[in-house]
Amino acid sequence: MNKAQLVEAIAEKVGGRQQAADAVDAVLDAIVRAVVAGDRVSVTGFGSFEKVDRPARYARNPQTGERVRVKKTSVPRFRAGQGFKDLVSGSKKLPKNDVAVKKAPKGSLSGGASTRTTTKAAAKKATARKAATARKTTAATTAAKKTTATPAKKATTAAAAKKTTAAAKKAATPAKKTAAVAKKTAPAKKATAKKAPAKKTTARTTTAKKAATARKK
Repeated sequence: MNKAQLVEAIAEKVGGRQQAADAVDAVLDAIVRAVVAGDRVSVTGFGSFEKVDRPARYARNPQTGERVRVKKTSVPRFRAGQGFKDLVSGSKKLPKNDVAVKKAPKGSLSGGASTRTTTKAAAKKATARKAATARKTTAATTAAKKTTATPAKKATTAAAAKKTTAAAKKAATPAKKTAAVAKKTAPAKKATAKKAPAKKTTARTTTAKKAATARKK
């Protein structure tokens, strides 16, 4: 029996083929998600689904007989319940007008909850794990960005400080040159000022000599 035949087999019991298909998909999806998350799905009288870890080992190739290294892996495992085993072995007969596996009493499933509750809990755990992983990744990315940005800011600040110092030095150089020129020009002006009275004295001496000469005549 394949999935389509399974849907057809329960279609009349659940009210239609579409409802049966949705029910089968929902049950299988819930079981797969719970087992992948590491939870055990147990249905009393039917069996249990669980995840089993297999360690690394050596095996033999059946065709060549060569010894092969098999890596560590995880596989799903189904264990039939006692009621299922009894029906298959023939120690119990299948009921004609009743379901083969009766509804489990409340609290008889793994974890003391119904299958729906167990599935929801598994889904919540998986969502919480994904959220925690996403938070750790975001925190690591933020820390890396901060670490990268800090040296860049320091380098930018140092470069700006160097530029400012260079500009200040350039501005100070013309000022020094102007001060030096001013210092050189100042003594020249003083010398010129000192020379001017000498010219006046020479002119007075010449005038006096001319006056004395005229008197003698």
